Amino acid sequence: MKKLLFIILLSIIGSVEAQQKPNILFIAIDDLRPELGCYGSDIAISPNMDKLASEGLLFNNAYCQQAICGPSRASLMTGVRPSTSGVTHNYIRFRDQLPQIKTIAQHFTSNGYQSVYYGKIFHHGDEDEISWTRPQLKSDKKPIGFALPENNKIKTETQKKMFAKYGKVAKYGLAMGPAYECADVPDDTYSDGLNADLAIKTIKEMVKENGKPFFLGLGFHKPHLNWVAPKKYWDLYDENDIKLATQTKAPFNGAEMGIHPSFELRVRSGIPKSGKLNNELSTTLKHAYLACVSYVDAQIGKVINALDEAGIKDNTIIVLWGDHGWHLGEMGIWGKATNYEIATRVPMMIYTPDMPVKNRGKKTNALVELVDIYPTLSDLVGLETPKHLEGKSFKPLLKNPEKKWKKAVFSQFPSPALREWGAFPIRPAMRETYFGPLLKEVEDKIKLQQKEKWNRDLFENHLMGYAMRTNDYRFVIWKDSRTKNSEPVYIELFDHKNDPTETTNIAKKHPKLVSKLLKTFNKEWEKVHKPKTL
Repeated sequence: MKKLLFIILLSIIGSVEAQQKPNILFIAIDDLRPELGCYGSDIAISPNMDKLASEGLLFNNAYCQQAICGPSRASLMTGVRPSTSGVTHNYIRFRDQLPQIKTIAQHFTSNGYQSVYYGKIFHHGDEDEISWTRPQLKSDKKPIGFALPENNKIKTETQKKMFAKYGKVAKYGLAMGPAYECADVPDDTYSDGLNADLAIKTIKEMVKENGKPFFLGLGFHKPHLNWVAPKKYWDLYDENDIKLATQTKAPFNGAEMGIHPSFELRVRSGIPKSGKLNNELSTTLKHAYLACVSYVDAQIGKVINALDEAGIKDNTIIVLWGDHGWHLGEMGIWGKATNYEIATRVPMMIYTPDMPVKNRGKKTNALVELVDIYPTLSDLVGLETPKHLEGKSFKPLLKNPEKKWKKAVFSQFPSPALREWGAFPIRPAMRETYFGPLLKEVEDKIKLQQKEKWNRDLFENHLMGYAMRTNDYRFVIWKDSRTKNSEPVYIELFDHKNDPTETTNIAKKHPKLVSKLLKTFNKEWEKVHKPKTL
């Protein structure tokens, strides 16, 4: 009898401990640059994310490890950088590279958490179902890509034409339908609204059940193309107030292979396949992007309110991050997929119930990376940090946002100009499509700049741009990724104190500074890429 009572007592103690562990609400947003009110945007309407920032800590200088969906998410979710995992484009599955690695969701479930996700956490086709323990709730309503019949018709007819003309290569995104849609429909017409509703229902169910802490991943697709959002979010903006990018030229003396011709946008119907976009179209496109930001913001507000209503916000850590930035005409680019500030800098904020009251609503200028989220969450709930992680817990910044922190953070991207929109090397068949003339124009610029260094195999398949961001500089080294100590093919240096929008590459004018930064790069790169058994 005593033994039975002892077992029951241990069970009760274990249950109480499980309940005391904080829940995790893990919010991912696709293609969201820091275009939010809390980041100083004078146009974006984002009251719910602004409120979260006012209750937690906002990171002014957070960076992704690669500005494309698959590699960025694989890196964050596994805690391993692209250069370590080999996941450098959207067509590589991280489990093929690292079959035994424990993802952040797995780490929490192996420590007593239940885990479930809705929307886009990993990249499409790489959802890694073994990372999750709880089945998703289903809805009788199915989300749609376009609500308007005319847009569905355009997409269908364009797809037929592309496949008939170009064959199998058309399946790699040559016909995606219109770039945007404004339809007077409810929020749950599109996937983000529906997934928010399902997440709220799941929260209510989990609260009623056994009290186990949860890790809830909620991934929003917008503001990824296509920019579809209910009309009420479009109506929040007056196009007369929308300002377009003023820096529409590539950086002076910048790497020609570092600037792509906006492939991802150009495959949309109604978008010119070459040349500049006119102001009218550019304004509409930015309007569409902003509408999507506000649409997602509203969904985030609903889910956080659900935590409040369930009485569990005070025991829930909320982390919100964007997987990479997005050029809205800056440098002449529409899209992500560069090594520049606008593509690699991301919005990131965290709320913890026990952070010092005096620090709520503060911003930190510390350099941090998405790869830091895994060790941080582990640290915050008191779990042992897996040894394979290549990030650094920023838990100390919650107590002291001004604390001296990293000297440098890193991103990378392979030859954007010679990659398709999933960062995959351009397929030969793609050169036979309507992008042929545009590709020739891009190549001619690279050849003119690089002269005898030009080599098709190197530039298309093996040239990697490694970007280091320090407090004062962005330093990009372009070199052969196959050889660790290969000589740089080209170097870019941008002075962020005097040129924050990176208009001019000053590398050639400052050889001593380049030499110094190269040493810093090699030293700091080695620090964050320690050899590990994965």
